[in-house]
Amino acid sequence: MALSDLSASDLSRLIAAREVKPSEVMAAHLDRMAAVNGTLNAVVSVRDPEVLMAEARAADEMAPRGWLHGLPVAVKDLVAVKGLRSTYGSPLFADFVPAADDLVAARMRSAGAIFTGKTNTPEWGHGSHSFNPVFGVTRNPYDLSRTAGGSSGGAAAALAARLVPVADGSDMMGSLRNPAAFCNVYGFRPTWGLVPADAVGDSFIATMATEGPMGRTIEDVARLLGVLAGENPEVPFGRAAEPYAERLEIDLSGMRIGWLGDWGGAYGCEPGILDLCQAGLRVLADLGAVIEPIAPPFPAEKLWQAWLTLRAFMNAGAKGVMRDDPAKWDLLKPETQWEIEQGLRVTAAEVHEASVIRSRWYARAAKLFRQYDALVMPTAQVWPFPAEWRWPQEIAGRKMDTYHRWMEVVVPVSLIGLPSLAVPCGFGPQGLPMGMQIFGPTGADAKVLAIGQQYHRATDWPGRQPPML
Repeated sequence: MALSDLSASDLSRLIAAREVKPSEVMAAHLDRMAAVNGTLNAVVSVRDPEVLMAEARAADEMAPRGWLHGLPVAVKDLVAVKGLRSTYGSPLFADFVPAADDLVAARMRSAGAIFTGKTNTPEWGHGSHSFNPVFGVTRNPYDLSRTAGGSSGGAAAALAARLVPVADGSDMMGSLRNPAAFCNVYGFRPTWGLVPADAVGDSFIATMATEGPMGRTIEDVARLLGVLAGENPEVPFGRAAEPYAERLEIDLSGMRIGWLGDWGGAYGCEPGILDLCQAGLRVLADLGAVIEPIAPPFPAEKLWQAWLTLRAFMNAGAKGVMRDDPAKWDLLKPETQWEIEQGLRVTAAEVHEASVIRSRWYARAAKLFRQYDALVMPTAQVWPFPAEWRWPQEIAGRKMDTYHRWMEVVVPVSLIGLPSLAVPCGFGPQGLPMGMQIFGPTGADAKVLAIGQQYHRATDWPGRQPPML
């Protein structure tokens, strides 16, 4: 087995025991990068291999200074990394080289990571298909004609293809979960506030997007969460980290898990997706959990109304100034322009109504979690689609009325900031991956990961079925 096939946790242990050198790990991943990244386009702004090998050889001589010591990591291109081109997928920032790390990058660097490059993302993270005018499209390792999803599509593809052992991602509207499903890896959206944002822009109202970990094992996801999590005193609503990797043992016997399916038909899914999710549920049942179908607990249209309003409102607030600069406006993707224009028309009354809907859904979900240990839904509503598309125009004959409605299944979690783990649940007739999301109440991150660990041991889809590149 090549070093690039090993989990980040196994590599970390081998390095700590001085059985493997960081330079050997780096060389293996650079070889893999040279072999397949040109086809996938998962890692962008790749650093000079000679410089990376020099940094890795320096790490050979050091005592490990963190769990990521000497491991090659590519950071999502929505995160600023000191001295490394960080474009946000936008031609406006095509040559931007930050002078400082964003908090996520700083925490990984402090834990010993060696940054090899950035992972590709859609422009500004808008849309769950990783293409942009700076770097082009990221392709799916399981079918190069298909999308890897997004906005953490580059991260998911890089993980699946063994270009990196572990990866960071971010999730507002399924940006961790959707590409995890499309690429047969794990993605964890933590409780909102557990992985804090940087102290820039609004930090009181914008409470729907979060950074989070991705990996090929749950242990890797849990260990990276331990690096990323923890309060930032410069922003509100912080949460203390826990030793997640030490809390992965749990007995599923008697646990009640609710199956929400397609929310009573509100979230139309392409044929075969619900079947694969139900196969995943049978794994949980075999492990002792009690699976119970649940009727839709809240009107889907109300959730969508609140989501559209709040998302557009925040996008307009963050980027609306570009509307007054024709040179910048013309360089924005149409979907970003649409978000800003929608947000500029939102009224104070509409924002208040959306916040009330959100609050009522949070209360209803809290009551559900008094009955159930976790809830399950599909991670995506469509199979990985052709890489040439901008976005799916319809699902099973149902027309999509916005560029992101095909991702609606992730909204119940994102709207109220619940912890949600995307797990693979197999492959469809065309050999394309799919997954389901296991989510719990606010603060139940360790429990959700522990459920995922038992599922991983029983299935290990990333290990059992790697892409044949």
